[in-house]
Amino acid sequence: MLDGGTVTSEPGGHYEFNDLRQNPLPIQKRLPIMIGGSGEKKTLRTVAKYADMWNAMGTLELMTHKVEVLKQHCEAVGRDPSEIEFTLGTKFTIRDSPAEADRVMRAAIDHNKTPYANVEDDVTFWQGTPEQIAERLAPYVELGFRTVISEQPAPYDTESLERFVGQVKPLVEKG
Repeated sequence: MLDGGTVTSEPGGHYEFNDLRQNPLPIQKRLPIMIGGSGEKKTLRTVAKYADMWNAMGTLELMTHKVEVLKQHCEAVGRDPSEIEFTLGTKFTIRDSPAEADRVMRAAIDHNKTPYANVEDDVTFWQGTPEQIAERLAPYVELGFRTVISEQPAPYDTESLERFVGQVKPLVEKG
């Protein structure tokens, strides 16, 4: 449909449509598809079949396992996993000291009226110095993750974003 064709639903489906088409067509010749999630039976199988990008988040151990599952699904459908861009979701806060990064992160959570108890065990919150964040990110890069998608609560932490690009990225690239 996104390439200009039409689609008709299967009979008895939740939605029914005949010759559905996208108008206007996307600007790109082929609109890239990103699928987020890590369900081993359906989501990762769908990623293997269709996705250009896969977004996931979790501990290094969990992501190592999920990458292996995805590779198995890719093998089953005859696809090279390197055709899929791995993207990692994090919520990082970068400052000169871990204590200052933690203070800034907690202030953002408080500003958004989120009880800290709701996020204290969330492994996607990363706070620390540029060196600590780079050290934490490097094994994910070795695993195949090449893009980081940072979820930033309001008000946006531009300092962390600037430091990620200006300090963390060069450290990770240098190895």
